[in-house]
Amino acid sequence: MKKNPRVCQPCTACCDGWVSMNIKGVDVYPGKPCPHSTGKGCDDYENRPPDPCVHFQCAWVQENSVLPEWMKPNTARVLVVRDKLQWQGLSVDLAVPVGKRIPPRALNWLKQFAETQERPLIYAEQIIEKGEYSPSQNLIAYGPAAFQQEVLEWTAAGRKLW
Repeated sequence: MKKNPRVCQPCTACCDGWVSMNIKGVDVYPGKPCPHSTGKGCDDYENRPPDPCVHFQCAWVQENSVLPEWMKPNTARVLVVRDKLQWQGLSVDLAVPVGKRIPPRALNWLKQFAETQERPLIYAEQIIEKGEYSPSQNLIAYGPAAFQQEVLEWTAAGRKLW
């Protein structure tokens, strides 16, 4: 297996709030980027917290990534997180758009990958309220009917998926 020497820059999709997180007490979500994000990197890189910053890796940059080169979040407009969630012993892939929706090319690739690898997929669409991104997202489960039903139950119960 080849190692994957991919680097994040100039992508800052995670820092720009497309993945909801909390950085040193500041909520970061779509429309509200990390206060340290310059759009090209972090202005406090040496002091970034271990969680989520140091330990977070999107699926594109992970060693031996299964994602093709063109799926870098800032170009494909989708950020994929793998192996954070399990369902019935299967790893679930999570995908959030870098923007309102995941573009069709990327979403079709993810769905095909989910089918061929038998990996359930949860993907999001951003909610826009009064012209601004909401911290909430619409989540769509792709996979077996039982998985789709369970994801509906998880979201109704307020379970955080990432």
